[in-house]
Amino acid sequence: MAEYIKRHVARALTIAGSDSGGGAGIQADLKTFQELGAYGMSALTAITAQNTLGVQGVYPLAKEAVKEQIHSVGSDIGVDALKTGMLFSAEIIEEVAEAIAYFGWSKVVVDPVMIAKGGASLLQADAVRSLTKKLLPLTMIVTPNIPEAEYLTGMAIRNKADKLEAAKKLFSFGTRYVLIKGGHEAGDEAVDLLFEGSGYTELSGKRIDTSRTHGTGCTYSAALTAGLAQGLGIVEAVQQAKAYIQAAIEDGIIIGSGHGPTNHWAYRKRGLVSR
Repeated sequence: MAEYIKRHVARALTIAGSDSGGGAGIQADLKTFQELGAYGMSALTAITAQNTLGVQGVYPLAKEAVKEQIHSVGSDIGVDALKTGMLFSAEIIEEVAEAIAYFGWSKVVVDPVMIAKGGASLLQADAVRSLTKKLLPLTMIVTPNIPEAEYLTGMAIRNKADKLEAAKKLFSFGTRYVLIKGGHEAGDEAVDLLFEGSGYTELSGKRIDTSRTHGTGCTYSAALTAGLAQGLGIVEAVQQAKAYIQAAIEDGIIIGSGHGPTNHWAYRKRGLVSR
C-alpha cells in the first residue's frame, strides 16, 4: 500500500467580489495565492460585469450566501489567513466580522475596496461606519491606497507627514498594522508606509508609466495574505507582497483596451518564488 506523507498546506481565503475580466477581485486573489504556493479559497460577496474599460454592473449576494460560504470553508478546510476585498454593504461587512470572530481568525487583511479604476462605487456610503467599527478591530492589517485612506480618515494626504497622521488615525480604529500604499502619489518612486503603532517602515519601488494597473490593490493584499498564511512575519510578508506587485506591474501584459491587469505570473517567471 502506498504511503502518504501528510503535509500542511498554507490555506488562504478571499472574501471579495468577482471580476468577470479576471484582473481584480477573487480572480486576481486566487491567481496570486496559487503563484505564491498557497491553497486559495473564496467567498463571493458580489458579481460584477467588468472589463478593462470599467464596471458595467454590480450584483451583490445576499448576506446569508456570504455567511454560508465562509462557514463552509471555515468548518471543514480551515483558514490560515484571509483577506477581504469588495464587501459592498454594511450588512455584508457585519456578517463577515461575525464570522471572523466566530472562528477566531487573527491573520486578517482588509483591502478597503471602494472605487473601481473607472470610477464606479464598490462600497455603499453607509458601509464605511461598519468597516471602521466592526471589521477593523478584528483586523491584523488594513491596506488602503491614498484616496481610500483619505476617505476613511476624512483628511487630505499631500505628503509623508499627512500619510503618517492618516496611518495613526486608521490604527486608532483597532487594526494592529496599517499599510498606506503610495501608488497615487507623484514622483519617481511609489513609497508605501507600514505603520506598526510605535514606528513605521517605508517600502519603495520604481514607479512604472503604464495603464496596466487594474487590480493592483487586490493583488498586493492577496500576496500579503499568502505570505501570512505561510507563516511569514508581517514585515517579511509585506516585503514579499511589495516585490510581487512590483514585478506584476513591471512585466505587464497587453489585454483589453482600457486599464489592463497586472501580470500575476511575473514574480514566478523571475524565479523569485520559493516553495
